[in-house]
Amino acid sequence: MHLLIFGLGYSATCVAAAFSGQGGTVAATTRDGRKGTLRFDDGRAIDLELTRATHILSSVPPENEADPVLIAYGPQLARSPAWLGYLSSSGVYGDAGGAWVDETAPTGTGRRSARTRADADWLSLGARVFRLPGIYGPGRSALDRVAEGKAHLVDSPGQVFSRVHVDDIVSGVIAALTAPPGAYNLADDHPCAQNDVIAFAAGLLGMAPPSVQPLDQLSPTARAFYAENRRVANGRAKRALGWTPRFPDYRTGLRALSAITSPTPVSAAPAAANADQR
Repeated sequence: MHLLIFGLGYSATCVAAAFSGQGGTVAATTRDGRKGTLRFDDGRAIDLELTRATHILSSVPPENEADPVLIAYGPQLARSPAWLGYLSSSGVYGDAGGAWVDETAPTGTGRRSARTRADADWLSLGARVFRLPGIYGPGRSALDRVAEGKAHLVDSPGQVFSRVHVDDIVSGVIAALTAPPGAYNLADDHPCAQNDVIAFAAGLLGMAPPSVQPLDQLSPTARAFYAENRRVANGRAKRALGWTPRFPDYRTGLRALSAITSPTPVSAAPAAANADQR
């Protein structure tokens, strides 16, 4: 098996490691062709990889309202017999007023119109499209934000979000290597308020929860995020992929991360160490 990854980001790096662990080889693109990767605009090298690939996964988000991978390599992907996968977003569902959404729910009603078009275009190519909510994992969780003093509670009663641990994204993608094309929600079993997650992370670190910030004091981007409210259902992935999240809720996920390494709270670290961490 040979996997070509477009966009070696946080989640895709973890997928690459798991694929390699199963005996496959991996090639990946980055914008600048950093060590061990291909430059995204090196068409000759990527065309060669496309002919070798048995599996192709894109984690590249839309840019300037379009999917750069499909713009640059869409015709080759359409002709390829390889397995196709795309890391999408549950943001394609828009606001559901806190209701559950599954893969049959309408898309394109929210703020992520470009993502919705990319999602549909990859589906039309016969890809397995993984719709992901908030992603967290080692080095990228509420524990880190609280420890760095970057987290806050938001005055937004009734707001609910879904999330997923990066390890559960990886296991979902690996399970889908033998699954039919289509959309799959990969999310945990316990959507909840973001405030609950932040408060729990603070407790694990032995810190008081941060202060509450009024919604109207958030940036326009953050306000747009909080304008959407939904619970992401994962039943299809469980049925069709035989997938079960290892971390079914934020408590199990954050406890596991805390056991690996607990970030040092900013207030408890020396000034020089703080500078290094940033």
